[in-house]
Amino acid sequence: MSDSSLPSAAVQLCYENVSGSCVKTPYSPGPRLILYTLFGFGALLAVFGNLLVMISILHFKQLHSPTNFLIASLACADFLVGVTVMPFSMVRSVENCWYFGQSFCTFHTCCDVAFCYSSLFHLCSISIDRYLAVTDPLVYPVKFTVPVSGICISLSWVLPVAYSGAVFYTGAHDDGLEEVSRALSCVGGCQAVVNQSWVLIDFLSFCIPTLVMIILYSNIFLVARQQAKKIENIGSQTESPSDTYKSRVAKRERKAAKTLSITVIAFMISWLPYIIDSLMDTFMGFITPAYIYEICCWCAYYNSAMNPLIYALFYPWFRKAVKVIVSGGVFKESSATMNLFSEQM
Repeated sequence: MSDSSLPSAAVQLCYENVSGSCVKTPYSPGPRLILYTLFGFGALLAVFGNLLVMISILHFKQLHSPTNFLIASLACADFLVGVTVMPFSMVRSVENCWYFGQSFCTFHTCCDVAFCYSSLFHLCSISIDRYLAVTDPLVYPVKFTVPVSGICISLSWVLPVAYSGAVFYTGAHDDGLEEVSRALSCVGGCQAVVNQSWVLIDFLSFCIPTLVMIILYSNIFLVARQQAKKIENIGSQTESPSDTYKSRVAKRERKAAKTLSITVIAFMISWLPYIIDSLMDTFMGFITPAYIYEICCWCAYYNSAMNPLIYALFYPWFRKAVKVIVSGGVFKESSATMNLFSEQM
């Protein structure tokens, strides 16, 4: 008799006194503390790291360029992931319950999808910018101007936000899956069921820009190798001032392209598990265990925290800007015009 009463006694609900509440499967105190620390650190890094990137680029006039404006806008998308997505997902992942209401669940899901695609479109725009800069560095300033960068930024925000809102606020995401959605839904849960059509659109929306970036960066490094060989061949000869300037510009643009390609690779590695899991889960009847889904989600979320670390490793100007900001030097009148580059290339 005691054996039969054990299962019911062990069951915990997200809302004890609410009918239809989700079953809660809490972690023990040790793992809970580790998970909160891990996820909380990622959220803080995403917020403050990307905030430093935005302040650096927008405050220091030397950093006002079409490429850097794209990077600042990308940092804004990652910053918003850290503010609107990661803290609430952290509670959902650790507590196995959603305590923030169904309306906010829909908003949270929209933000999740919108900021993901916003980051992807920003990275695609940056790859086009880098391709033009490396293949024709002298004509690039005329082709990719600040207004052109502004258009790319606008599209990178408007399209993802409109798409996610249209899919989740109209209920189109679960068309044909109403019975499955009702069976899986409970009070204290927040996991959207997406039908096969929209999952395929999501997959293509991820793969097509990714393929474009791979092609562009492959061409960039082919051109970079050719430029390096030309510089070596004429190294022993006397260069004209125009050749010297062109070599310096080409070297600078190649270095920027290399750093930003690392950002693209980090994005693809972070988001690929989630995209593949979503595709397989939809076509295999939503059989993915909850913990696998959460792991895939947090691999993707942590990408928002990685970009500032990449910039800190490869951009000396970012490290110098952070020192000025943290020390309070940014409040001085002359700080906006200070030189952040140790050498002019």
